[in-house]
Parts: sequence; C-alpha cells; structure tokens
Amino acid sequence: MKKLLSFVLFFLVGSTLYAGGYRVSLQGQKQLAMGHTGVAVISSAESVFFNPAGISFLDGKMNFSLGASGIIASTIYENKEYGYAHETEAGLGTPFNFYATYKANDWLSFGLGVYTPYGSSVEWEKDWAGSHLVNNIDLKAIYVQPTVAIKVSDKFSIGGGPIYVNGGVTLNKNVSQNIQNTEGERTNVTLEEKGVSAWGYTLGFMLRPIEKLNIGVNYKSKIVMKVEGGDADFENQSNSIPSNFSDGKFNAELPLPAEFTIGLSYEFCDKFLFAFDYNFAQWSAYEALVVDFDNGTPSTPTSVNARNYKDSDTFRFGLQYEATKKITARAGIYFDESPVRDGYFAPETPRNDSVGYTAGLSYKVNDKLSIDLSFLYLHFDEVENSYEYYNDPVSGQNAPFSGTYKSSVIAPGIGLSYKL
Repeated sequence: MKKLLSFVLFFLVGSTLYAGGYRVSLQGQKQLAMGHTGVAVISSAESVFFNPAGISFLDGKMNFSLGASGIIASTIYENKEYGYAHETEAGLGTPFNFYATYKANDWLSFGLGVYTPYGSSVEWEKDWAGSHLVNNIDLKAIYVQPTVAIKVSDKFSIGGGPIYVNGGVTLNKNVSQNIQNTEGERTNVTLEEKGVSAWGYTLGFMLRPIEKLNIGVNYKSKIVMKVEGGDADFENQSNSIPSNFSDGKFNAELPLPAEFTIGLSYEFCDKFLFAFDYNFAQWSAYEALVVDFDNGTPSTPTSVNARNYKDSDTFRFGLQYEATKKITARAGIYFDESPVRDGYFAPETPRNDSVGYTAGLSYKVNDKLSIDLSFLYLHFDEVENSYEYYNDPVSGQNAPFSGTYKSSVIAPGIGLSYKL
C-alpha cells in the first residue's frame, strides 16, 4: 500500500506544476503572445507576475489585466513491441489571470495577482495499459500574489511580495496491473484532497541603463506543498488484495523548485520591441517523495520514492510590432527543457523537451481599454522512454513501464487591459 500511495501522492502535489502532465505557461495574454517573455517588458499589469519591479514604470494611476485561456491537450502512448496504443481524451482547462496595480506616488506602487498557472484535466482510456499508474486526474490551483514596488530612481526599481497557493485535486488509478473483483471489474482507488496550501515569495529588479533598453531579474522561491489527511477511497475490492487496502488518510510533503529568470527588452525602432528571457528551474531539489499512509492499522507505513529530477532551462524569445494606432501584433517562441531523467518517465507527467509557438494581438478600443488575444501551440518531442521504479503493491515485483509518447497542447486565450 505504501508504494501505491507513493505514486498517487506525486500526482496530488506535483500536479500543481503540471497541467495534467504538461507544464504550460499561461500567465498573461500579452506576454504569452510574445513567447511568454516579460521579466524585462513594461506593458501592463501582467508585470505583477513576470517581474513586480516593473509596475513602478507603468503609465497611469491604476492598471488592470484580466484574461483566460482554453487548454486542449493530447497525449498518444504506443507500445511498439506489443502493437497497442492509447490516447488521452482531450480535456479542456480554463486557467485565468487577474492583475491590478496602484501607483501611490512617484516612487511607491502596489500590485495584486490572482492566477491559475496550471489548471486542467487528463483522462486516459479506462483500464488502459498504464492504468496502474494513472486513469484520470482533475487539477485546480489558485495563486494569490500581493506585491509592492519601489522606484529607487528613474533607471532602477525593486519589487516583490509573498505568494499564497491553494488548490485541490481528484485522481483515480488502478491498484495493480491485473487485480479485479469477482465481476471482472478492476480494483481502483480515488484520491481526493482540497485546501492544499503553501507559501513562497517573489523578488524582482528592473534596470533601465539607456533609453529603450530594459534589463529584468526575477526570483521565485521554493514552495513546500504539504498534504495532511487526504482521503483514499477504494472500489471494486478483490479478495486477493491484502486487508490494508482500505479507505484511509495520507500525509506527504513535496518541495517545489525555485526559479530564476533574467532577460532584456529592446525597442530597436518606434514600432518594434524585442524581448528575451532565460529561466532556470532548480528541479534538482526534487530527489524523492516521502509518504506516510494511515488506514487505521497498528503501524503507519512510510515510502521513499526516488524522482532524481535535474535542473532545467527555458529560453524565450518575443517580438512586438505596433502595426497601427489601434492594433499591436505579437509573436514568439520558447524552448523548454524537461527535468525528467531517462528511466523516470511516467504517463502522469509525459514531460519531454518541448517548443512553444505563440502569437497574438491587442486591439485598442480607446485610450484606456484594449482587447488582448493570444494563441499557443506547444509541441513535445516524440520520446521513447520508461519508468523503471514501479513495484507492484500486491506482488511486490518491479514492473517497468515503457513506450513511445507523442504530446501536444493548443491554448487560445482572450483578455482585457485597462488603465486609469
């Protein structure tokens, strides 16, 4: 049982970083359209997320940004050795973002961000080949980030604030690869927890050394997610399953990696703005998942499950073109390295290297209001890999799961920007 819970707990807290297995950046329509650059871009209240120091240089007394995207994700799994394939059912997630800024005076500004950086669902075919690892998952997570920024001079500002995370998840998976009840129904477990919360912080700097050039730095701290008293519900029980496979509670904690982003933006003529971001995620902090499970038996088993992630890099490029006084067009591309090492590749997070292609535009309704459109196509490299560390909780035998994965994500979005 402890090995089973080790895997399902990974989904519960780890999925706050993965939208059903995909890490998709959707934290603002304007910046998403520019390859999700933004650490050195001064454009709208979206700076609350990308670099809170940037809100010091926004025009207007108050700025607001509101947006939402639709995520349509698909993954195809194929086992070429045995000649079978499975595909996730396309789930639609609707992550949103809201940002507001207020300039108290020339040197002091405040901001607030509320956003769902990873919120989607994934559902594999019932009793598919990897059902002992995951059947389906539905994730909801909300981030709340108040910020303050200080303009030290016309060329330099600092900003930051706490980050509060609150969310929940529902996960279903089969208990074993072939255990079923007398009616032939596979024994499965549903894990559900609400109100998973944690705290972190963000800190940013913005430097404007010369006219038209901005340099930005942003740091987001490691966040430790703790699960206490999650519910486990078993269905289609089999007589061949040990008695400790019963409804119960579980506790766990997981360190989420710190991220460091540095970048620049340059307005190389009156109509064009170029932006570049480099993001470094310290995934090496995720060495193993430790899980404690309590179903009322005399002892509480503890599981230590290796993950052995590596640090990863993301390179983002964006371009903005002011086509007319009413229309501003944007495009971008980013290259995202997977933190998953060979041998640790599992279907709940088919997270291989990817390339994101983005585009969008803003239509200026008047001097205060604009409509922002964005589009993301995220292409994952086809990968043949395996997860070597699954031990069947009933037989105790090691059962590696391997295959070829093809994944993609489409995410259209719409938003509004308003300033006073």
